[in-house]
Amino acid sequence: MKVKTICCIGAGYVGGPTMAVIALKCPHLKVNVVDISKERIDAWNSKDLNSLPVYEPGLADVVKKARNRNLFFSTDIDNAIDESEMIFIAVNTPTKNYGEGKGKAADLKYVELCARSIARVSKSDKIVVEKSTLPVRTAEAVQTVLDSTGNGVNFEVLSNPEFLAEGTAIEDLFKSDRVLIGGQQSKNGKRAISELVNIYANWIPREKIYTTNVWSSELSKLVANAFLAQRISSINSISAICEATEADVEEVATAVGMDSRIGSKFLKSSVGFGGSCFQKDILNLVYIAQSLGLNQVSEYWHQVIKINDYQRQRFAKKIMNSLFGTISEKKITLFGWAFKKNTNDTRESSAIYVADMLIENGANICAYDPKVNEQQMLSDLDNLNNRTSDINKTALNFCPDPYEACKNSHAVVIITEWDEFINYDWSKIYNLLSKPAKIFDGRNILDKEKLKVIGFEIYSIGKS
Repeated sequence: MKVKTICCIGAGYVGGPTMAVIALKCPHLKVNVVDISKERIDAWNSKDLNSLPVYEPGLADVVKKARNRNLFFSTDIDNAIDESEMIFIAVNTPTKNYGEGKGKAADLKYVELCARSIARVSKSDKIVVEKSTLPVRTAEAVQTVLDSTGNGVNFEVLSNPEFLAEGTAIEDLFKSDRVLIGGQQSKNGKRAISELVNIYANWIPREKIYTTNVWSSELSKLVANAFLAQRISSINSISAICEATEADVEEVATAVGMDSRIGSKFLKSSVGFGGSCFQKDILNLVYIAQSLGLNQVSEYWHQVIKINDYQRQRFAKKIMNSLFGTISEKKITLFGWAFKKNTNDTRESSAIYVADMLIENGANICAYDPKVNEQQMLSDLDNLNNRTSDINKTALNFCPDPYEACKNSHAVVIITEWDEFINYDWSKIYNLLSKPAKIFDGRNILDKEKLKVIGFEIYSIGKS
């Protein structure tokens, strides 16, 4: 089978950027990105490239070059499936909130719906590629659904997990550390793997394209995210000790990171990790271990989540305790809502949980983020189901200007490490705040000594 046309079901944070780069680097391929959301597809097709539904540095330029050349966005899923030789599944796989595995296992209902649509529509052989993050052995279930039609079509299921970091996704796609492709080790399976290898080989060196069996590929994605999250939770657990002993967590992290066996990456202490992958994938790993009767393994990885929750709670309590033990009816400014800089993704952002704790204790929040709007912020709080939306709307206010957000505020809290925060006129902000002027730097991005000279009381993570 020679692949000439690709279909990607799911136009979100994975499908959109990945297919845009494939289209740019493979002008000989037609790439159709489809989604059931007309609003999302309309945004991808918007003439205003600042209105794309996903914010990633460099993404708009890629879309501009490839869109309507060989990159197309549509809601016509059936037609895209029908004309494609290769179909990527890049739909959401959230943690289940019902039934067996509730709170830990991945919810695969959208993946199953995709598989059933592919099986129903397909009239010719297809290569189906799992791009979503999935539990090990999911390919087996997908293959069963695809083969159940009895219409004589041959399906080969591959696992091709993404290893993108939001905020650097385009750079990650251009210069990948590795591309992982897993498939059946049969003759047809190896042919399907070869077709996908040939696509990536248009810009990725062959030595960075690693092929495995399908099960190893699926599990490798979960384990990679679990290891990264474990490092963040490990250094965050040390930050609590640093604050109690007057050690400096950044100095500790630097010293530890100089060990070549450990390395320096993911040793940045903060208010906690967020995003669509880490918590979901670790909980999935916890559930898999439980299902296999490996309770000690399950509890080990569950502790990573517990430390993350603890760090958020500890940070919120630090704010409350430093404001004379009460924040009732006090205005607190939150800088940042996305889970990290250079993205508009708010999934599992620590800002949501910290804001929720502060609101629960009576604070009025004024929030500013360069790429997140008020509607998204309110939706994030409502999704916690901790209170009625009316209270959220009263207690959370969005401010489009960071300086306006600081007027008469009792404290500024930095949740996301946007670079622009570093370059603010902090002397001006000092004059806008109620005194004593307090800053809670949840990302350790500000110059503590300079701010002290201005007159701020500054509280950092992992520093006394």
